[in-house]
Amino acid sequence: MLQRLVHLLPPRVRAFLRRIPILVRIYRWLRQGKLTRERYVFVALAVLTMVVGLAATESSAWAPSGALVLTVLGGGLLLKVRTLLALLGVVLVMVVYNAWDDRSAVGPGMIATLVITTVLAVTLARTRQQLGVQGLRGDSMLLELRDRLRRQGEMPELPEGWDAQVVMLQAGGSSFGGDFVVSTCDGDTLEVALVDVSGKGTDAGTRALMLSGAFGGLLGSIQRDRFLPACNAYLQRQRWDEGFVTAVHLVIDLTTGEYSVESAGHPPAVQFDAGSGTWQVSSAKGVVLGVVPDLRSEPERGLLRPGDALLLYTDGLVETPGRDLDAGIDRLLGEAERLVPEGFRVGARELVERMHAARDDDCALVLIWRT
Repeated sequence: MLQRLVHLLPPRVRAFLRRIPILVRIYRWLRQGKLTRERYVFVALAVLTMVVGLAATESSAWAPSGALVLTVLGGGLLLKVRTLLALLGVVLVMVVYNAWDDRSAVGPGMIATLVITTVLAVTLARTRQQLGVQGLRGDSMLLELRDRLRRQGEMPELPEGWDAQVVMLQAGGSSFGGDFVVSTCDGDTLEVALVDVSGKGTDAGTRALMLSGAFGGLLGSIQRDRFLPACNAYLQRQRWDEGFVTAVHLVIDLTTGEYSVESAGHPPAVQFDAGSGTWQVSSAKGVVLGVVPDLRSEPERGLLRPGDALLLYTDGLVETPGRDLDAGIDRLLGEAERLVPEGFRVGARELVERMHAARDDDCALVLIWRT
Protein backbone atom coordinates (compact mmCIF):
# COMPACT_ATOMS: atom_id res chain seq x y z
CA MET A 1 0.00 0.00 0.00
CA LEU A 2 2.80 2.42 0.85
CA GLN A 3 4.58 1.67 -2.42
CA ARG A 4 1.46 2.71 -4.37
CA LEU A 5 1.17 5.93 -2.40
CA VAL A 6 4.84 6.76 -3.03
CA HIS A 7 4.43 6.26 -6.79
CA LEU A 8 1.57 8.77 -6.80
CA LEU A 9 3.84 11.53 -5.50
CA PRO A 10 5.54 14.05 -7.84
CA PRO A 11 9.05 13.01 -9.02
CA ARG A 12 10.90 15.74 -7.09
CA VAL A 13 9.02 14.80 -3.89
CA ARG A 14 9.95 11.12 -4.36
CA ALA A 15 13.58 12.11 -4.85
CA PHE A 16 13.45 14.19 -1.67
CA LEU A 17 11.87 11.40 0.39
CA ARG A 18 14.44 8.81 -0.75
CA ARG A 19 17.18 10.94 0.80
CA ILE A 20 15.54 10.81 4.27
CA PRO A 21 16.86 7.79 6.26
CA ILE A 22 14.11 7.99 8.88
CA LEU A 23 11.42 7.38 6.27
CA VAL A 24 13.28 4.32 5.03
CA ARG A 25 13.39 2.93 8.58
CA ILE A 26 9.69 3.61 9.10
CA TYR A 27 8.87 1.81 5.85
CA ARG A 28 10.90 -1.23 6.89
CA TRP A 29 9.26 -1.23 10.33
CA LEU A 30 5.79 -1.24 8.79
CA ARG A 31 6.66 -4.24 6.62
CA GLN A 32 7.65 -6.32 9.68
CA GLY A 33 4.89 -8.52 11.11
CA LYS A 34 1.16 -7.97 10.78
CA LEU A 35 -0.53 -4.68 10.11
CA THR A 36 -2.19 -4.27 13.49
CA ARG A 37 -4.86 -1.71 14.30
CA GLU A 38 -2.20 0.67 15.63
CA ARG A 39 -0.20 0.39 12.41
CA TYR A 40 -3.28 1.16 10.36
CA VAL A 41 -3.85 4.25 12.51
CA PHE A 42 -0.21 5.22 12.05
CA VAL A 43 -0.42 4.80 8.28
CA ALA A 44 -3.58 6.92 8.16
CA LEU A 45 -2.01 9.71 10.24
CA ALA A 46 1.25 9.52 8.28
CA VAL A 47 -0.61 9.78 4.97
CA LEU A 48 -2.66 12.69 6.34
CA THR A 49 0.58 14.37 7.45
CA MET A 50 2.11 14.01 3.98
CA VAL A 51 -1.07 15.25 2.29
CA VAL A 52 -1.19 18.34 4.52
CA GLY A 53 2.54 18.97 4.11
CA LEU A 54 2.47 18.63 0.31
CA ALA A 55 -0.75 20.63 -0.03
CA ALA A 56 0.80 23.44 2.01
CA THR A 57 3.41 23.92 -0.69
CA GLU A 58 0.64 24.48 -3.24
CA SER A 59 -1.74 26.66 -1.20
CA SER A 60 -1.04 27.73 2.37
CA ALA A 61 -4.51 29.29 2.58
CA TRP A 62 -6.30 25.94 2.17
CA ALA A 63 -3.74 23.71 3.88
CA PRO A 64 -1.47 25.68 6.26
CA SER A 65 1.56 23.93 7.69
CA GLY A 66 0.18 24.53 11.17
CA ALA A 67 -2.49 21.90 10.45
CA LEU A 68 0.20 19.31 11.21
CA VAL A 69 -0.61 20.00 14.88
CA LEU A 70 -3.83 18.01 14.41
CA THR A 71 -1.99 14.87 13.34
CA VAL A 72 0.38 15.21 16.30
CA LEU A 73 -2.57 15.44 18.69
CA GLY A 74 -4.22 12.48 17.01
CA GLY A 75 -1.05 10.46 17.47
CA GLY A 76 -0.92 11.38 21.17
CA LEU A 77 -4.46 10.07 21.65
CA LEU A 78 -4.29 6.94 19.51
CA LEU A 79 -0.67 5.71 19.32
CA LYS A 80 1.88 4.24 21.69
CA VAL A 81 5.04 6.20 22.41
CA ARG A 82 7.25 4.28 19.96
CA THR A 83 4.75 4.61 17.11
CA LEU A 84 4.14 8.26 17.98
CA LEU A 85 7.87 8.97 17.65
CA ALA A 86 7.76 7.47 14.14
CA LEU A 87 4.83 9.77 13.30
CA LEU A 88 6.76 12.74 14.67
CA GLY A 89 9.57 11.79 12.29
CA VAL A 90 7.14 12.07 9.38
CA VAL A 91 5.93 15.44 10.70
CA LEU A 92 9.52 16.64 10.96
CA VAL A 93 10.21 15.62 7.36
CA MET A 94 7.16 17.54 6.14
CA VAL A 95 8.17 20.64 8.12
CA VAL A 96 11.68 20.49 6.62
CA TYR A 97 10.22 19.98 3.16
CA ASN A 98 7.91 23.01 3.55
CA ALA A 99 10.80 25.12 4.79
CA TRP A 100 12.95 23.94 1.85
CA ASP A 101 10.19 24.80 -0.61
CA ASP A 102 9.22 28.13 0.99
CA ARG A 103 11.07 29.56 3.99
CA SER A 104 8.23 31.93 4.85
CA ALA A 105 5.81 29.01 5.29
CA VAL A 106 7.54 27.86 8.48
CA GLY A 107 7.97 30.57 11.08
CA PRO A 108 8.99 30.62 14.77
CA GLY A 109 5.34 30.65 15.86
CA MET A 110 4.54 27.45 14.02
CA ILE A 111 7.70 25.75 15.31
CA ALA A 112 6.85 26.73 18.92
CA THR A 113 3.28 25.45 18.51
CA LEU A 114 4.50 22.11 17.15
CA VAL A 115 7.04 21.71 19.96
CA ILE A 116 4.44 22.39 22.68
CA THR A 117 1.94 20.06 21.00
CA THR A 118 4.61 17.36 20.69
CA VAL A 119 5.38 17.53 24.42
CA LEU A 120 1.66 17.22 25.25
CA ALA A 121 1.19 14.35 22.80
CA VAL A 122 4.15 12.37 24.15
CA THR A 123 2.90 12.91 27.72
CA LEU A 124 -0.56 11.68 26.76
CA ALA A 125 0.81 8.64 24.94
CA ARG A 126 3.13 7.73 27.82
CA THR A 127 0.35 8.02 30.41
CA ARG A 128 -2.06 5.90 28.38
CA GLN A 129 0.63 3.31 27.68
CA GLN A 130 1.31 2.99 31.42
CA LEU A 131 -2.42 2.45 32.00
CA GLY A 132 -2.52 -0.15 29.24
CA VAL A 133 -5.23 1.64 27.25
CA GLN A 134 -5.15 3.69 24.10
CA GLY A 135 -7.35 6.35 22.60
CA LEU A 136 -10.23 7.52 24.78
CA ARG A 137 -10.80 4.13 26.43
CA GLY A 138 -9.13 5.30 29.66
CA ASP A 139 -11.60 8.17 29.96
CA SER A 140 -14.46 5.77 29.22
CA MET A 141 -13.29 3.49 32.03
CA LEU A 142 -13.23 6.40 34.49
CA LEU A 143 -16.71 7.46 33.44
CA GLU A 144 -17.97 3.92 33.92
CA LEU A 145 -16.42 3.74 37.39
CA ARG A 146 -17.97 7.09 38.29
CA ASP A 147 -21.41 5.96 37.13
CA ARG A 148 -21.05 2.69 39.00
CA LEU A 149 -20.17 4.56 42.20
CA ARG A 150 -23.22 6.78 41.76
CA ARG A 151 -25.52 3.82 41.15
CA GLN A 152 -24.15 2.09 44.22
CA GLY A 153 -24.99 5.20 46.24
CA GLU A 154 -28.65 5.14 45.25
CA MET A 155 -31.02 4.06 47.99
CA PRO A 156 -32.91 0.79 47.41
CA GLU A 157 -36.64 0.81 46.97
CA LEU A 158 -38.33 1.18 50.36
CA PRO A 159 -41.73 -0.17 51.43
CA GLU A 160 -44.78 2.08 51.69
CA GLY A 161 -44.54 4.56 54.53
CA TRP A 162 -40.80 5.17 54.11
CA ASP A 163 -38.78 7.45 51.88
CA ALA A 164 -35.15 8.51 51.52
CA GLN A 165 -32.98 11.03 49.72
CA VAL A 166 -29.22 10.98 48.99
CA VAL A 167 -27.42 14.17 47.94
CA MET A 168 -23.70 14.29 47.11
CA LEU A 169 -21.57 17.21 45.90
CA GLN A 170 -17.85 16.98 45.15
CA ALA A 171 -15.25 19.68 45.73
CA GLY A 172 -14.49 21.88 42.76
CA GLY A 173 -17.19 20.31 40.63
CA SER A 174 -15.17 17.09 40.27
CA SER A 175 -16.87 13.85 39.18
CA PHE A 176 -15.05 11.93 41.91
CA GLY A 177 -15.03 12.53 45.63
CA GLY A 178 -14.11 10.94 48.93
CA ASP A 179 -17.70 10.53 50.19
CA PHE A 180 -19.83 7.56 49.24
CA VAL A 181 -22.92 5.67 50.37
CA VAL A 182 -23.63 1.92 50.37
CA SER A 183 -27.01 0.50 51.32
CA THR A 184 -29.09 -2.67 51.25
CA CYS A 185 -32.70 -3.52 52.04
CA ASP A 186 -34.38 -6.93 52.34
CA GLY A 187 -37.88 -5.49 52.70
CA ASP A 188 -37.94 -5.55 56.51
CA THR A 189 -34.57 -4.02 57.39
CA LEU A 190 -32.63 -1.17 55.84
CA GLU A 191 -28.86 -0.88 56.28
CA VAL A 192 -27.00 2.27 55.25
CA ALA A 193 -23.34 3.23 55.61
CA LEU A 194 -22.11 6.74 54.86
CA VAL A 195 -18.31 6.83 54.49
CA ASP A 196 -15.92 9.76 54.27
CA VAL A 197 -12.38 9.19 52.98
CA SER A 198 -9.95 11.91 54.05
CA GLY A 199 -9.01 14.36 51.33
CA LYS A 200 -11.28 15.72 48.64
CA GLY A 201 -12.01 15.60 44.94
CA THR A 202 -10.07 13.27 42.67
CA ASP A 203 -7.27 12.67 45.22
CA ALA A 204 -9.69 10.86 47.54
CA GLY A 205 -11.83 9.49 44.72
CA THR A 206 -9.53 6.57 43.84
CA ARG A 207 -9.58 5.24 47.42
CA ALA A 208 -13.32 5.82 47.65
CA LEU A 209 -13.84 3.73 44.50
CA MET A 210 -11.97 0.79 46.00
CA LEU A 211 -13.59 1.06 49.44
CA SER A 212 -17.12 1.37 48.05
CA GLY A 213 -16.81 -2.07 46.47
CA ALA A 214 -15.32 -3.61 49.62
CA PHE A 215 -17.76 -2.02 52.08
CA GLY A 216 -20.71 -2.67 49.77
CA GLY A 217 -19.79 -6.36 49.75
CA LEU A 218 -19.62 -6.46 53.56
CA LEU A 219 -22.92 -4.66 54.10
CA GLY A 220 -25.73 -7.17 54.46
CA SER A 221 -23.31 -10.12 54.24
CA ILE A 222 -22.15 -10.20 57.85
CA GLN A 223 -23.79 -9.63 61.23
CA ARG A 224 -24.86 -6.02 61.56
CA ASP A 225 -22.88 -5.40 64.73
CA ARG A 226 -19.74 -6.64 62.97
CA PHE A 227 -19.89 -4.31 59.97
CA LEU A 228 -17.68 -1.48 61.27
CA PRO A 229 -15.14 -3.85 62.88
CA ALA A 230 -14.91 -5.76 59.58
CA CYS A 231 -14.34 -2.48 57.68
CA ASN A 232 -11.67 -1.55 60.23
CA ALA A 233 -9.93 -4.92 59.78
CA TYR A 234 -9.97 -4.47 56.00
CA LEU A 235 -8.32 -1.05 56.29
CA GLN A 236 -5.76 -2.42 58.72
CA ARG A 237 -4.69 -4.95 56.09
CA GLN A 238 -4.27 -2.20 53.48
CA ARG A 239 -1.68 -0.34 55.58
CA TRP A 240 -2.45 2.97 53.96
CA ASP A 241 -0.38 6.01 54.81
CA GLU A 242 -2.79 8.47 53.21
CA GLY A 243 -5.13 9.91 55.82
CA PHE A 244 -8.03 8.15 57.49
CA VAL A 245 -11.62 7.00 56.96
CA THR A 246 -14.73 7.80 59.00
CA ALA A 247 -18.09 6.07 58.71
CA VAL A 248 -21.55 5.91 60.22
CA HIS A 249 -23.64 2.71 60.05
CA LEU A 250 -27.41 2.80 60.36
CA VAL A 251 -29.81 -0.14 60.72
CA ILE A 252 -33.58 0.49 60.64
CA ASP A 253 -36.38 -1.99 61.27
CA LEU A 254 -38.90 -0.86 58.65
CA THR A 255 -41.75 -2.61 60.46
CA THR A 256 -41.41 -1.02 63.88
CA GLY A 257 -39.26 2.04 63.12
CA GLU A 258 -36.61 1.03 65.64
CA TYR A 259 -33.07 1.86 64.61
CA SER A 260 -29.49 1.66 65.78
CA VAL A 261 -26.65 3.90 64.67
CA GLU A 262 -22.90 3.38 65.12
CA SER A 263 -20.19 5.92 64.41
CA ALA A 264 -16.48 5.57 63.64
CA GLY A 265 -15.11 9.09 64.02
CA HIS A 266 -18.04 10.45 61.98
CA PRO A 267 -20.14 13.57 62.71
CA PRO A 268 -23.16 12.61 64.84
CA ALA A 269 -26.45 11.61 63.25
CA VAL A 270 -29.45 13.87 63.83
CA GLN A 271 -33.08 12.82 64.39
CA PHE A 272 -36.12 15.00 63.74
CA ASP A 273 -38.94 14.45 66.23
CA ALA A 274 -42.22 15.37 64.55
CA GLY A 275 -44.02 15.43 67.90
CA SER A 276 -41.89 18.20 69.39
CA GLY A 277 -40.66 19.70 66.09
CA THR A 278 -37.02 19.56 67.23
CA TRP A 279 -33.78 18.04 65.93
CA GLN A 280 -31.86 15.84 68.39
CA VAL A 281 -28.15 15.14 67.99
CA SER A 282 -27.01 11.55 68.45
CA SER A 283 -24.39 10.72 71.07
CA ALA A 284 -22.92 7.74 69.17
CA LYS A 285 -19.13 8.08 68.92
CA GLY A 286 -16.16 5.96 67.95
CA VAL A 287 -12.58 5.85 66.67
CA VAL A 288 -11.89 6.46 62.97
CA LEU A 289 -11.43 3.34 60.87
CA GLY A 290 -8.01 1.83 60.25
CA VAL A 291 -6.25 3.40 63.25
CA VAL A 292 -6.59 0.78 66.01
CA PRO A 293 -6.62 -2.99 65.41
CA ASP A 294 -9.62 -3.68 67.65
CA LEU A 295 -12.49 -1.29 66.97
CA ARG A 296 -15.18 -0.98 69.64
CA SER A 297 -18.19 1.28 69.43
CA GLU A 298 -21.46 1.51 71.32
CA PRO A 299 -24.54 1.85 69.09
CA GLU A 300 -27.25 4.32 69.96
CA ARG A 301 -30.82 3.10 69.62
CA GLY A 302 -33.95 5.05 68.88
CA LEU A 303 -37.38 4.99 67.28
CA LEU A 304 -38.70 6.72 64.16
CA ARG A 305 -42.43 7.44 64.32
CA PRO A 306 -44.56 8.70 61.41
CA GLY A 307 -43.30 12.15 60.45
CA ASP A 308 -39.87 11.59 62.03
CA ALA A 309 -36.64 11.75 60.05
CA LEU A 310 -33.00 10.77 60.46
CA LEU A 311 -30.15 12.81 58.98
CA LEU A 312 -26.65 11.46 58.18
CA TYR A 313 -23.98 13.75 56.74
CA THR A 314 -20.23 14.15 56.25
CA ASP A 315 -17.96 16.77 57.83
CA GLY A 316 -17.83 18.71 54.56
CA LEU A 317 -21.24 20.16 55.48
CA VAL A 318 -20.35 21.31 58.98
CA GLU A 319 -16.58 21.64 59.32
CA THR A 320 -14.92 25.02 58.87
CA PRO A 321 -11.17 25.54 59.54
CA GLY A 322 -10.63 27.53 62.71
CA ARG A 323 -14.19 27.05 63.99
CA ASP A 324 -15.71 24.55 66.38
CA LEU A 325 -17.54 21.58 64.84
CA ASP A 326 -20.55 22.17 67.09
CA ALA A 327 -21.04 25.60 65.50
CA GLY A 328 -21.23 23.97 62.09
CA ILE A 329 -23.75 21.41 63.35
CA ASP A 330 -25.88 24.21 64.85
CA ARG A 331 -25.89 26.00 61.50
CA LEU A 332 -26.86 22.74 59.75
CA LEU A 333 -29.78 22.26 62.15
CA GLY A 334 -30.85 25.86 61.58
CA GLU A 335 -30.94 25.28 57.84
CA ALA A 336 -32.66 21.92 58.39
CA GLU A 337 -35.60 23.69 60.04
CA ARG A 338 -36.65 24.78 56.55
CA LEU A 339 -36.96 21.16 55.47
CA VAL A 340 -40.07 20.62 57.59
CA PRO A 341 -42.45 23.05 55.78
CA GLU A 342 -40.77 22.59 52.36
CA GLY A 343 -40.78 18.79 52.52
CA PHE A 344 -37.77 16.55 52.99
CA ARG A 345 -37.49 15.43 49.36
CA VAL A 346 -37.69 18.95 47.93
CA GLY A 347 -35.49 20.68 50.48
CA ALA A 348 -32.67 18.15 50.92
CA ARG A 349 -30.66 19.24 47.86
CA GLU A 350 -31.21 22.92 48.63
CA LEU A 351 -29.90 22.31 52.15
CA VAL A 352 -26.69 20.70 50.84
CA GLU A 353 -26.16 23.41 48.22
CA ARG A 354 -26.53 26.18 50.81
CA MET A 355 -24.09 24.51 53.20
CA HIS A 356 -21.68 23.57 50.39
CA ALA A 357 -21.57 27.11 48.96
CA ALA A 358 -19.35 28.34 51.82
CA ARG A 359 -16.93 25.38 51.67
CA ASP A 360 -14.64 23.74 49.14
CA ASP A 361 -15.02 20.16 50.27
CA ASP A 362 -16.86 16.97 49.38
CA CYS A 363 -20.34 16.93 50.91
CA ALA A 364 -22.83 14.11 51.33
CA LEU A 365 -26.19 13.87 53.03
CA VAL A 366 -28.54 10.91 53.60
CA LEU A 367 -32.07 11.72 54.78
CA ILE A 368 -34.51 8.95 55.74
CA TRP A 369 -38.03 9.64 56.97
CA ARG A 370 -41.37 8.04 57.68
CA THR A 371 -44.29 9.46 55.71
